[in-house]
Amino acid sequence: MGLVIPDYGLLFWMALTFLIVLFILKKFAWKPILSSLKEREDSIEEALESAQKAREEMGKLHADNEKILAEARNERNEMLKEAKEVKQNIINEAKNVAAQEAEKMLETARQFIETEKEAAVNDMKESIASFSIQIAEKILRKQLDDPSKQKDLIDQYLKDIKLN
Repeated sequence: MGLVIPDYGLLFWMALTFLIVLFILKKFAWKPILSSLKEREDSIEEALESAQKAREEMGKLHADNEKILAEARNERNEMLKEAKEVKQNIINEAKNVAAQEAEKMLETARQFIETEKEAAVNDMKESIASFSIQIAEKILRKQLDDPSKQKDLIDQYLKDIKLN
């Protein structure tokens, strides 16, 4: 039963040993342990602060990335809009040029047709004049065979000249 209920001497030596160990620990171990704990606490706090800063930086970078992406999208949309406008302008220009060329071709064709028409009319006039002369020649030859008819015709022409 000696261990369950200790003597006063044993208690005294245990307390004295405990106080000596406590004094030795306080003198040599607690300062390094407390300083290493303090260093550990500081490093953990510093790590938490840097993690918070990193989170904030990531948030800023994310916001900046979103802003850059939005600007890039806007720029892309603007470029597409400009490209569509340029395309439309080119198409309109091509249509205008084609319309002008078609109008020139039509005008040239009209002038060619008019020239050909005038040439055909002149040809017909010449042919009709030639036919008329040939017919008149034949008629006059027939009428001029007789000298009395010749005299009557000359008299008639003379009268017409005087009347005019």
